[in-house]
Amino acid sequence: MNKNPKAGHPALAPINDTALVRESWKVFQIMAEFVEGFERLAAIRPSVSIFGSARFGAEHPYSKLAEEIGYSVSDAGFSVVTGGGPGIMEAANKGAYAGRSPSIGLNMQLREERGNAFQNIRLNFRHFFPRKVMFVKYASAYVVLPGGFGTLDELAEILTLVQTGKTRKIPIILVGSDFWRGLIEWFKSTLVAEATIDAADIDLFEVVDHPREVVDAIFRHYEHRGFALSAEEQETLMHL
Repeated sequence: MNKNPKAGHPALAPINDTALVRESWKVFQIMAEFVEGFERLAAIRPSVSIFGSARFGAEHPYSKLAEEIGYSVSDAGFSVVTGGGPGIMEAANKGAYAGRSPSIGLNMQLREERGNAFQNIRLNFRHFFPRKVMFVKYASAYVVLPGGFGTLDELAEILTLVQTGKTRKIPIILVGSDFWRGLIEWFKSTLVAEATIDAADIDLFEVVDHPREVVDAIFRHYEHRGFALSAEEQETLMHL
């Protein structure tokens, strides 16, 4: 038997600095996205991040619902933040654009998506993770409408961050009880049953069906504390 079977593995060879030049410069691109995001979004609080599929047309019932929610949330005094794309994102931005608070798009450079026209503040990202930080860092609530893998990714992200204490506890509101029912049942019947999450983790989110319920859920959460960040919450968000 070879006494050192890993001896020739390239990962254990001396570092080739030449090969790392392009990757090293990416650090500055990523840094620039963080800096621009922090500067442009610093004054948007309180804000609500809204998620959902890019695939629904403007006349789809889910898009109509998103537009109503965007308007209701904006008119209640919350900036509305979306991924800036089409579908539910566009609908939520459109509703917010007609409301009294800013409509914000965190646009991702993707071949299959275009930025929508209903953005008072438009940011463009080449990298997903600075964009993810912006969604979380300034959000007073997450509103999640029907969507696919991208929407599920954002939902899992905020649930994980809240569950692990890496961000403050905020309302996480799933819209569309029929759409989410199967997933929630699976959470209970499989994840809780197999002890991969606690039963109490189901209480990290709530499910509603109407725009007014979204606004009511947000105000109910902050009723006794207000929207200002505590010193402890500010420190937590510094370490996202």
